Parts: sequence; C-alpha cells; structure tokens
Amino acid sequence: MKKSLVALAVLAAAGAASAQSSVTLFGIVDATLQYGRGSIANKTQLTNSGYNSSRLGFRGTEDLGGGMSASFWLEAGLNNDDGQGAATNSNNQVVGAFVPTTGANAPVRAGTQGLTFNRRSTVSLAGGWGELRLGRDYSPQFWNLTTFDPFGTNGVGTTQTLNGSAGGPVNVRASNTIGYFLPGNLGGFYGQAQLYLGENLKNGAATEKDGNGAGFRVGYAAGPVNVALAYSRTDYATTATGGQTTTFNVGGQWDFGVAKLMAHFNRDTVETTAGDLDTNGWLIGTLVPVGAGEIRASYSQSEADFGTEARGRKLALGYVHNLSKRTAVYTTVARVRNNGGAAFALGGSSTGANTNSTGFDLGVRHSF
Repeated sequence: MKKSLVALAVLAAAGAASAQSSVTLFGIVDATLQYGRGSIANKTQLTNSGYNSSRLGFRGTEDLGGGMSASFWLEAGLNNDDGQGAATNSNNQVVGAFVPTTGANAPVRAGTQGLTFNRRSTVSLAGGWGELRLGRDYSPQFWNLTTFDPFGTNGVGTTQTLNGSAGGPVNVRASNTIGYFLPGNLGGFYGQAQLYLGENLKNGAATEKDGNGAGFRVGYAAGPVNVALAYSRTDYATTATGGQTTTFNVGGQWDFGVAKLMAHFNRDTVETTAGDLDTNGWLIGTLVPVGAGEIRASYSQSEADFGTEARGRKLALGYVHNLSKRTAVYTTVARVRNNGGAAFALGGSSTGANTNSTGFDLGVRHSF
C-alpha cells in the first residue's frame, strides 16, 4: 500500500512538473541553388539559407509562479548543403588573418566545423516587469535591418545596407551579453537594452576594452504601422582602419493590406588613427501577397566615406510560393552596381572595382 502511494505521489509530481515546464525542438532546413556572375569570375553552388537561415534549436520555459518564468534558448546555425555547423565569435573581437608561419588565428579546416549554438544561447528570467536575458544573442542594432528588409537579410537579395556596413563583429550578434526587454503590455511600445563584454584583462593595455559595447532599440507597433530606432557603441582596438564604432539606424513598415511598404536607414561611424570613417546605407522595399505566394522587391544602397565614396546600389526581386504552412519554394534575382572603387559581388562570384555583379537563388525551405 505504501509503495502504491509513493508511486502515485511520484507520478503526480511528474505531472505537475510537466504542466509547469516544456521543451521544444525546432528548426529550418533551407537549400539553395545559387549562381553569381562578376567581371572576374562566376560561381555556381548549392548553398543554404536563401530564404530563411537554416538552424536547429532547443527552447524551454518553466513556470515559476506569481507571473514569473525561467527559460532557455539554444539555437545553432546549419550549413545543410555540406553538413557543417556555423562558426561563432567568443569575445566580439576582430579575428586577424591566419599566419602560416606561427599558426596564429588558425582557420577551421573545411569539414571540421562542429555544431555551435552561434545563433543564440541564452537563459532568461521574465515577469510583469519584462525579461532579463543572458548569453549570446542578436544585437539591438541588427533588428531594424532585418525586420524592415523584404528579404530578411537572406540570400542574394540581402539589403546592401548590411553588406556594406562597418559595424564590426557585433553587427548581427554579440557574445557575453546582458540584455533587458520591456514587457509586452505597453500599448504597442517595445524595446530592449544590451551590454556585451569582450572579457579582456584590465591591465592598462590598449586592448583591455576590445569587444566591449552596449546598445538599445525602441519601437512602436500597432495596427498597420511598425517603427523603431536603435543605437550602439562598441570598443575595438584602434588602428588605421578600425576602432571604436557607433551605429545608428531607424526603420519602419506600413501594411496597406494589398502590400507592405518598408524602409530603413543605417549609419556606422568608425574612429581610426586617421580620423572618422562613415558608412551610410538605406533601403526601400515591398512585400506583395499573391494567392499562396508573395512577391518581394527592394532597392538598397551603401556608401562609404573613405575618401573615395565607394558605393554599391542593389536592385532585388523575388517570389516565394508556400506549398504549406511549413514548406515553401522561392527564387530571387539581384544586381549590384559598384562605383567609387566598390567591388561588391553576389552569389560567391568575384568582380572588379566599379563593375556590376548579378546573383540568382532558387531554393526550398522547410521548417519544423
């Protein structure tokens, strides 16, 4: 009798625990046949992430009671065309060029890159006051570039604003972050603040703050409108070509029902030993639903004020057809025009300064 009561108690406790917590396996597998054409060399490849970034993730939440919860999120980038995992950055610092004579900055050899939770690896506490999030995460300054880009910063259609950005290693994600997110009950207002650490010794060296930084993003989304601005400041070891970097961007979207119109502007300022170097970029684009599919189009530009005003202008057009809620086929064509010494190339091709490059994607995306 006692054993039966104990067994019932264990089962009841397990049931209560499962009711308060959950773990989810999720992911995306996106394969792309991609072609790039440039003035120097062309390239055809089977690659990945032409529509959405391929990934494998685990996330879970535990109800702590009283409106509090704890959660974790582990998300790894996948190169499903060859089975490798995506690399990460442990300290937000620029990795120097490989030195064969000493072995310094040794690159990962092809085929040996293991699975890393490079996309996101966080643990959180949340409540009515908002969310405290710790670990590797997206940087606040990245969100406006991807949210207000019809191509979501994927494939050959990726906004030229991101391709030409001088934001450094934390341009998309940062490691060693301490982040705070506003609660979701503020009448459409949202926001976040983030501090990230380079984790160097404080020994008076010029590199002791290398990789340290902070940023924030605030926005408003209600009805057809969504607008936001972001700002960040990151310390790097100052050189002739790089140093402390600030990024400011703003973006917005208006949903007209028959189409979504979106735009963003980004400005990076890099302090160097020779003075400040600025890079400005902007995009205007649209998403047009057509039956089970969607037309995507954008025109974007990046211009670097490095004395030559190197500029890349990109026109991108694409279509996504949803076969189901989880599976889609897509195609994108884009062309970038270079001036002022710029040599942006698409689809893995190589092109000379002040010449054009064309890219093409044809792929399938499945989510789970």
